[in-house]
Amino acid sequence: MSVLKDIDIICVGEAIVDFLGHEHDHTLLETSDYKRYLGGSPTNVAMNCARLGLKVHLAVSVGDDDFGTFMTEGLEENNINIDMVQRVKGVPTSVIFISRTDKTPHFLPYRTADCHVTEDQIPDEVLKRTKIYHTTCFALSRDIARTTILNKAKIAFENGSKISIDLNYSPVVWPDREEALEVIKKYCKLNPFVKISVDDMRRLFGDIEVSDMFTFFHKEGVDIVCLTQGSEGVILSKRGQQIINLPAVKIEKILDATGAGDAFWAGFLYSYLKEYSLEESLDMALKLAALKLQNAGHLPENSIELLAYFRKKSK
Repeated sequence: MSVLKDIDIICVGEAIVDFLGHEHDHTLLETSDYKRYLGGSPTNVAMNCARLGLKVHLAVSVGDDDFGTFMTEGLEENNINIDMVQRVKGVPTSVIFISRTDKTPHFLPYRTADCHVTEDQIPDEVLKRTKIYHTTCFALSRDIARTTILNKAKIAFENGSKISIDLNYSPVVWPDREEALEVIKKYCKLNPFVKISVDDMRRLFGDIEVSDMFTFFHKEGVDIVCLTQGSEGVILSKRGQQIINLPAVKIEKILDATGAGDAFWAGFLYSYLKEYSLEESLDMALKLAALKLQNAGHLPENSIELLAYFRKKSK
């Protein structure tokens, strides 16, 4: 008897308090004022998906402290199921300081509780009910979380979930690039949707041609690879098919680039669940990223209403 898949997406990885710089285009050294937000790439994707009306669960670890309470209360307010959010005693909630810019932001992470994602947090029975299992390169960079994420991804895959990853690689977070590539290869055996930005690609592979990067992932077992290029738009490669290249949405003024990739990917995953074509999925993803770029911090809740016409295609 098949199990009803009534959970749209489980996001596994890091929940971090983002301290976003107030001054625009200042380095972290120059920035004096910050505002706090719920952060961490899987957390951002979870929030965006929830605002699009999806049923979302989040598996993360935070400290048993005030920042941990800030995170859990904020997640519940955003209609995210927090049954798999663990409060770790004696370990502070992870935080990260981020510069505000319309380009790739500088950041300085202080990682503590986010690495403590354990296997008992994520019941196999829940994975059987899940349509998409999503994580990040950031989350895979350290154990205990790494082992948990890999083992649970395999179980999700074996139970029919679509696997997903944002390869947000940074040597600041994961200094051992060769180790990172080996772990990424293991994850790629599960044929995930792969999202990677141009900056991530350069940090992970060095000076590589885009076509060679696509070939690398396809040889490792990945059917669909999505390369985001900021103002240059997006390139998607599906194994054995023609490349799709779409331009970015033109924006007069960018307020904050932090989280634009997470908004993009939430739009793509939402569209996959609604059975849109790849072109339609990328179009929605680009529009959602454009909305984020025009807002500091998170997407405003009512901004999703501007994409209501996409929902009419839901089956």
